[in-house]
Amino acid sequence: MLQLRNITTDACPLGPRFDRYMLEGLAARYFVTGGEVVFRSRGEPSTAVAIDDGLTEPVLVVNPLFILRPDTNYLLPAYLAWAINQPDAQRRLGAEAQGTSLRMIPMKVLERLEIAVPDLATQQRIVELNALARQEVHLLRELATHRERLSSLILGEAAMAADHKEMAQ
Repeated sequence: MLQLRNITTDACPLGPRFDRYMLEGLAARYFVTGGEVVFRSRGEPSTAVAIDDGLTEPVLVVNPLFILRPDTNYLLPAYLAWAINQPDAQRRLGAEAQGTSLRMIPMKVLERLEIAVPDLATQQRIVELNALARQEVHLLRELATHRERLSSLILGEAAMAADHKEMAQ
């Protein structure tokens, strides 16, 4: 079962762990199997995540998540998610959000959102470049963490060496 807590605010792909339940008699429209976009309609921000085609089993999507099923002959799911997550689209969605304590984007607002739809090759390049940019940000954060640890280690050793030198005198 895919719930609000499974959709991260940085629109990262879904994790491998979901709650599992035996459910029978539910219509297929409530499930994702891959190639869809799941939109987080409540909370801040209202992000979208493309569902990879690699799901091993159908996943139930519960409210307040919306399932978007783009026609992949014209619109790549990953591109649609990227377009929804862009600052301009987020501003336009936010301008029509409802609620004060818990922000909500109604489906009708999402349906009216206009996005640029270039050819599939351009969409694919945008998605790939976005993935590389996200990877770069991740690597830079990781590098900063390692630099901080290394600096702390070097300074700690310098402090110990200075302390040992004072004790020897």
